[in-house]
Amino acid sequence: MDPPKLPLLLLLTFASAINAQFFPKPYCGSTGNFSADSTYQTTLATLLSSISTTNSLSLTYGFFNASSAVSGASQTLYVIGSCHGDLTAESCRTCLDDSASDIRRLCPLQKEAVLYSENCSVRYSNTSIFRIVKTDPYYVLNNVNDVTSPDTYNAALQTLLGRLRGEAAGGGSLRKYATGSTAVDFDTIYAMTQCTPDLTDQQCSDCLVKVIPRLSPCCAGKMGVRIMAPSCQFQYETNDRFFDPVGKPLPPSPAPVADALPPPPGGKSNLNRTVIIVVATSVSAVFLVGVIVLLRVKRKKQPRQRVEGEAADEISTVESLQFDFGTIREATDNFSNSNKLGQGGFGAVYMGRFFNGQEIAVKRLSHNSSQGEVEFKNEVMLLAKLQHRNLVRLLGFCLEGVERLLIYEFVPNSSLDQFIFDPLKRANLNWDRRQKIIMGVARGLLYLHEDSRLRIIHRDLKASNILLDSDMNPKISDFGMARLFELDQTQAETNRIVGT
Repeated sequence: MDPPKLPLLLLLTFASAINAQFFPKPYCGSTGNFSADSTYQTTLATLLSSISTTNSLSLTYGFFNASSAVSGASQTLYVIGSCHGDLTAESCRTCLDDSASDIRRLCPLQKEAVLYSENCSVRYSNTSIFRIVKTDPYYVLNNVNDVTSPDTYNAALQTLLGRLRGEAAGGGSLRKYATGSTAVDFDTIYAMTQCTPDLTDQQCSDCLVKVIPRLSPCCAGKMGVRIMAPSCQFQYETNDRFFDPVGKPLPPSPAPVADALPPPPGGKSNLNRTVIIVVATSVSAVFLVGVIVLLRVKRKKQPRQRVEGEAADEISTVESLQFDFGTIREATDNFSNSNKLGQGGFGAVYMGRFFNGQEIAVKRLSHNSSQGEVEFKNEVMLLAKLQHRNLVRLLGFCLEGVERLLIYEFVPNSSLDQFIFDPLKRANLNWDRRQKIIMGVARGLLYLHEDSRLRIIHRDLKASNILLDSDMNPKISDFGMARLFELDQTQAETNRIVGT
């Protein structure tokens, strides 16, 4: 089927679920027609009508597929039906039945077609569509109302959709559907992602990677969007749990059954079991005592690092800022050298761009840096709790496998050292700008030392850690070596030399 030249875009105002008056939406293919009363038409009618009679397990989970050779012709017809993941099996069958009738009525003689309904979709073709990713034609509906803080909202939405993309892709061979929510400012974003379960995990992820960026041309910053494609779809809404089940939800995909272990031979089973229990208990007890002793010794040796250690352990409390690795890899063009901004002591920094056009800077920590792990946790925990116009803003982080990424707002004029030590750029630093930079850095330090709810010493303040935005406003960055102080604490000891 040839992809449409333009997306099927419909701008709607809706407060909750998309109104049914905008469905069904057909896309009748342009690859050819069949004759009325032909064997092709008879075969198609038989396949579509089998939805109402099939007892297949897959339909219980909201999915239908079937194929049949066309009598007297060297071709095969393929049909796929897919329901929204929160439908009951009975509601799913009804929706697919109605859509099967609609697609025959609205695309009466086309050899292939797609029809989108509010709660399901049906498509057929004379070329195989099983286990193949199809992202066209697609249908877009969006809320015309705008969010109040688009940058913050879109960053949270990006993170949520990235997480749900992974969950849907890993859903198994019966259903690939995920829902979730995240808080942003005073609102809550509710979202869902779904693929047809005949796709592999990677195919599902790839499909959503292609479809989600279609937000950007039409709908970035809108309070709600739904985009439906043949192989996958997603939807989000603000302050509206649109995905609540209309009835009894579909049963969860069955877990794989582990092979039963055969019983030990002879009459030694009880004796063997007793020996195993005694040995396992003894080893566990020794290990537990060793861990307790080690922790006590370590705590005595590092009494002053208590606050920093607790902050590192609390990284899970800022989970709402977490991006998935695939989203950042796509934004940076797979960390290409053309996007590389520089190389620091703990890793490289790359420029990136989200699907909504927002520019970001990504610090990718070196995989073999144990000290970088500490810096990563320290920076996430501190910057997540700090907000000031003269501090660089942390948009989020990625903690996936060996990857440690920090995602910041993009500051276009690089760092102060690029101006100070460049004989040409130095001319841009007239005395008014120098005073502006000095006063901005001073305000940032005053906030860290006196006005923030945390007391923080940066410990690595230098020209390369002062970033300059498009208006040459300074922003203090790189809090990897920063240290927390108690509110009434005036001095502390350190066991290593840091900073410059």
